[in-house]
Amino acid sequence: MILEPFAIHAKTVAQKLSSSIQFGLTNEETQHRIKEFGTNDIPEKKKKSRWKILIDQFIDPIILILALATFFTFLFSPDLLETIAILMVILITVGIGFIMELQGIRSLEALRKMGYTASTVLRDGKIQMIPSTLLVPGDIIFIETGDIISADARLISVENLSIKEALLTGESTAVNKDLSRLAKNTPLTERSNMVFKGTSVIQGSAKAIVTHTGFHTQLGKIQKMSAVIGEQRTPLEKKLNELSKWLIWLTLIFAILIFFTGYLRGMDIIEILKTTVALAVAAIPEGLPIVATIALARGMLKLSKQKVIIKKMEAVETLGATNIICTDKTGTLTEDRMQVHTMAFEDELLSKIQNKEYHFFDHLLKKKSFNTMMKASILCNNVALGAMNKRGDSIELALIEFAEKLKLDLKKIKKNNPEVLEIPFDTNSKLMVTLNQNVVIGATIYVKGAFESLVNYCDTILRKDKIQEFTNKKEWFTKVNKLASQGLRILGFAYRDVAAPPIKEDLLSNLTFIGVIAFLDPARDDVKSTIKIYKDAGIKVVMLTGDHPGTAKKIAEEVGLLGKDSTTDGVIHGKDLELTEELDTTNKEKLLNASVFARVTPEQKLKVIALYQKNNNIVGMFGDGVNDIPALRKADIGIAMGIRGTQAARESADIILKNDRFTAMELAIKQGRAVFDHIRQFVVYLLSCNLAEVVSVGLAALLNLPAPLLPLQILFLNLITDIFPALALGMGKGEVDIMKRPPRKANEPIMTPKLWSSTIIYGLCITAAVVGITAYSHFALKASPSEINNMAFFTLLLAQLFNVFNMSKTEVPFFSNEVIKNPWVWGAFIVSIIITVGAYSITPVADALHLTSLSIKQFGWVIVFTFGSLVLSQLMKRLGFTF
Repeated sequence: MILEPFAIHAKTVAQKLSSSIQFGLTNEETQHRIKEFGTNDIPEKKKKSRWKILIDQFIDPIILILALATFFTFLFSPDLLETIAILMVILITVGIGFIMELQGIRSLEALRKMGYTASTVLRDGKIQMIPSTLLVPGDIIFIETGDIISADARLISVENLSIKEALLTGESTAVNKDLSRLAKNTPLTERSNMVFKGTSVIQGSAKAIVTHTGFHTQLGKIQKMSAVIGEQRTPLEKKLNELSKWLIWLTLIFAILIFFTGYLRGMDIIEILKTTVALAVAAIPEGLPIVATIALARGMLKLSKQKVIIKKMEAVETLGATNIICTDKTGTLTEDRMQVHTMAFEDELLSKIQNKEYHFFDHLLKKKSFNTMMKASILCNNVALGAMNKRGDSIELALIEFAEKLKLDLKKIKKNNPEVLEIPFDTNSKLMVTLNQNVVIGATIYVKGAFESLVNYCDTILRKDKIQEFTNKKEWFTKVNKLASQGLRILGFAYRDVAAPPIKEDLLSNLTFIGVIAFLDPARDDVKSTIKIYKDAGIKVVMLTGDHPGTAKKIAEEVGLLGKDSTTDGVIHGKDLELTEELDTTNKEKLLNASVFARVTPEQKLKVIALYQKNNNIVGMFGDGVNDIPALRKADIGIAMGIRGTQAARESADIILKNDRFTAMELAIKQGRAVFDHIRQFVVYLLSCNLAEVVSVGLAALLNLPAPLLPLQILFLNLITDIFPALALGMGKGEVDIMKRPPRKANEPIMTPKLWSSTIIYGLCITAAVVGITAYSHFALKASPSEINNMAFFTLLLAQLFNVFNMSKTEVPFFSNEVIKNPWVWGAFIVSIIITVGAYSITPVADALHLTSLSIKQFGWVIVFTFGSLVLSQLMKRLGFTF
């Protein structure tokens, strides 16, 4: 396959590929080339089997240690209840993870399906239709309006060819194609003599020679990048995994200490092992995977009601941690349709007229120049007015929409000025001409096209309702260049009234210049306000587009990414984008501080995102086109548009906005931050409760006191009275100021030093109550071992339930905080009490848990020590020792 075919003549391309422009390849030769280059498709990546998905769920540190605990519990305990209880925890956690992963993305398959089309090809001197997968380098293909290009190809001949390449390059407007040779290293967005696989033909026809197929096409290269990137682990997954490892090491340390302590005291080895397993079970927060999963799933459900579809649960939390959002321009920040933005005629320059109300144009409709330009835009236009869904060139559609906004009777104008002759737009002349009958004058010639081409045929200008000599062409060139530098697409208009239709060669002589209309793919209405919300939340927004720097700058100013009248230095051009491994400090700072990148390729988007990630940022990426797929997969969180986005982009993303509205992201970010806050709350809650269990049992053993907890009692606490309050914490709405805080640092763990100290203090406060009542009931009340165990068990149970009220912020009053106001917390409290009362009352359950009857006085002491734990915790909180 040829490198840079755009830099050589089409005939040379054919020679290098041993092909014939007149006869094409022979069928025999194509068979050889299919063997050499492969078929023109993008092979599907092997799907992950269900068994592999299921097995992967077990490769989790907490699950592995629970499985080990299950084995030892079964080995040493004659009662299967303990083993079954732990197994249920494992199966529930694994089941939820398995179901969620089955909904995984299939972006590579979507890309592959894009190539399944038929192509018109010249072989053995005959035109025939073949499956696009059988195209090979050297094939001569024919392209027509409405076709999807099947391979990368060098154009041989063109007739008014216009290609929509936005899904591949990010270029918002259709690209007019020609045959001129280009310089080497010409950027992808400027290769006007090439067509690319996956793009669509808006108008015209062409003949081309295939230069690249399959993985060698630009689409295939994007596919390769996507395959190399693979699945990115979310920050929450990494942090939970890291936390799990810490917990395992702590558990092992505790288990070893308890084992050697018991051994030195001369305890029975089997008893020591049973106690060690019980403590291991107590130390591991079995409920953590379940509670985290349910909290994230609830976030998914809540967001789905707001038309925000979350494909991967952890993406909810990642949104809350994101501090940089990279976004495409076309279709994401803009409407992905051209609109009339500026009109210039006579001495007037009217900008942003797409936002003006109808009455603004009252005085303009009285001007001959304005009316003549509108007439030209309607008559010199190929959009079919009768169609339900108008189709055609985006510029011509914009002209028709603008005329409809002015309430002009388009059908009447067409009827009263029937077309006699048309010269279609030509890429060489860059003009379109129509000759229309006129009952008053005879006929009128209307011309529209590129200003620099049109102005050469104009001798006069329409000014103050009169035709005057065109003496200020230089001023008009300056005016048009200024508009073009703002990223606007310019179209000039001219006309000439004639008594009788002239010959075709005289149509472009002695024209009268009317003015120009400038077009822009406008920013969407909701973008500016949403970007302000991002900024208030400490999130930096960065535009990554393949579009023109002037267009990117214009949109960036409109949505608030750049200040008004900012210099072009605020926009980094793709050709100036140096992303080497070792960037000097100055260039790195320049890139990290930039807000707009224009003319960037999919590969450059990847490198920009990687640069942010290397500098401890969590990156979100908005996109809707094929060119955005690698970036969507590389980013920590990929966000695709549900309406405008391609199927491939939607399947590559972690989040899909069903209504394409940026405003939906405000709730998503808020929900993400709240979810992480709640994860921290219930991690502290669960760990402090479990720490209390471990230390209580350990201290009782060291002090030679009766066991305050038995193995099955520990599981009862961990599965019932721990999980319900923890779940309730995840149901909170979040703090009021949650969207005014800066995002968390990328490397900030779930458990900060402050949270670890809080966990230890809360755990020790509960321990004080449990060991206190154990010692008091043993020495003072002279209770039996079973009564001591039950009093300690109920004290621990209630102290853990009351511990949930310690999870509010220090600066918020105890009786007026998010936890106290959360009805789910009170519901969890009541449900846990009811379950406990049921366990105490139902004889078989009470026997399994070794529960005996206690007197009112004994329960009274349980209440005293329980409240003592809460009071002590709150005292430590108010003194600033906890969060």
